[in-house]
Amino acid sequence: MPALTGKPGSCWVATAEATDYPPLEGSIHAETVVVGAGIVGLTVALRLAEAGRSVIVLEGLRVGQQVTGRSSAKITTQHRLIYRRLIDTLGTEQARAYADANKAGVDRIGSWIREYDIACDLERKPAYTYTQDPGLKSAIEAEAEAARTLGLSAEVVDRAPLPFDNAGALVFPDQAQFNPAMYLTALARAVADRGGRIFEESRARFIGEASRWRVVTDGGTVHAENVVVATNMTVKSPVGMANRTQPRSHTVMAFRIDDSAPIDGMFITVEEEQSRSLRTGRDAEGPLLLALGPRFNTGQEGDVASRFAELEDWARGNLPVGETVWRWCNEDYDTADRVPYAGEPDPEKAPGFHIATGFNAWGISNGAAVGMMIADAIMERPTPWKALYDPTRPYPEDFHKSGESQSVVESVDDIAPGHGGVLVKDKKHIAAWRDEAGKLHTMSAHCTHKGCPLTWNNADRTWDCPCHGSIFAADGTVLHGPARVPLPPERL
Repeated sequence: MPALTGKPGSCWVATAEATDYPPLEGSIHAETVVVGAGIVGLTVALRLAEAGRSVIVLEGLRVGQQVTGRSSAKITTQHRLIYRRLIDTLGTEQARAYADANKAGVDRIGSWIREYDIACDLERKPAYTYTQDPGLKSAIEAEAEAARTLGLSAEVVDRAPLPFDNAGALVFPDQAQFNPAMYLTALARAVADRGGRIFEESRARFIGEASRWRVVTDGGTVHAENVVVATNMTVKSPVGMANRTQPRSHTVMAFRIDDSAPIDGMFITVEEEQSRSLRTGRDAEGPLLLALGPRFNTGQEGDVASRFAELEDWARGNLPVGETVWRWCNEDYDTADRVPYAGEPDPEKAPGFHIATGFNAWGISNGAAVGMMIADAIMERPTPWKALYDPTRPYPEDFHKSGESQSVVESVDDIAPGHGGVLVKDKKHIAAWRDEAGKLHTMSAHCTHKGCPLTWNNADRTWDCPCHGSIFAADGTVLHGPARVPLPPERL
């Protein structure tokens, strides 16, 4: 395993103000309960609270510290070469709906930042999709034409303003970037100021229906007419989402730079398989340059640490960066048609049950848009993007690809301090990891969602599911669903 540089964790989360909402205790009621305090959940909650509606937010860990707080945080309608693809596959009407929805999401974020005077390091920046392959220039030109057809501002430039050679780019002017964790902690305050109730360290263990929807945590129960499951991958749904999506992860590294930034804008490659994404930012100590590596299927990579090493080598070979300050992985879910699933999966049999998942790594603008849409549906307002995000639309049944554990070892002697591995004993998979003192800890290596054997992430020190993307801490506690309960202890 290569040596890793930088502190593990997101620079956004480290810079944001810590939250301290209490855990849920006892039985309480609300019109709507939102499960998950990321951008979708808090957008739903604030839109409802602004309208004077009763809303409760349950967060399994802390506000803004999960997927949204670990994103690249680009506030943009430019999603690589999405619009030409959508026109060709879904038609112009749906492509225009996607453009309109994401523009509305961008506008909503900007409006709330102004209205609530949110300090979140907001900066106006152009968004570039660039290539180093001259053969892809025609694809860039076609995307610019498609975007303009849908009412978006798009230009083609012969060279992206990067400190290395490239063969041109598509640019959307007047986009933005921010610190998403700071934004979400401010939204949470606004929800609370308007009568909404927020509970942290309150993971939903059970979601069911009696006379009303009922969400049960370790400490209490919420009863509500509406439930919104905004947990990246839904932890429960009347229509299965796990096989409609593909869990994917990517590496992120933040490097120290001088005050004069080496790039001016947000950048991502046209190419997806060897993707690079770049933007500037800052932490408490000063300016940073963030670089993101290519995606890989969650739990299906046996050496995530090598992906960090490769990303750092590329950054140092192409960019004037200094010390590696931060590093982390983030997870999202892809869909076959590149459009998220959001809304009511079964309004007849499960009225008032709403979900949102499958953001294809563009969850900032899409997340704000679907949050607005779900809140408006609860308030019985018009929802123009309902058909676009329809969670029951057809999908190719062979899209989802599960995997096997990539961390099987022959013996616990193969596990060094700070590392983990999976042992197979009588057809049972056992997760074993050694703490820094060398003490061995063992638990089941079967994901508590569907039982898939887990893979050890040797960079983040987590147990990752190669089937549906659940992520557990080294000690087996749940970090990300769809799993809802921790890994049980298991003896060798």
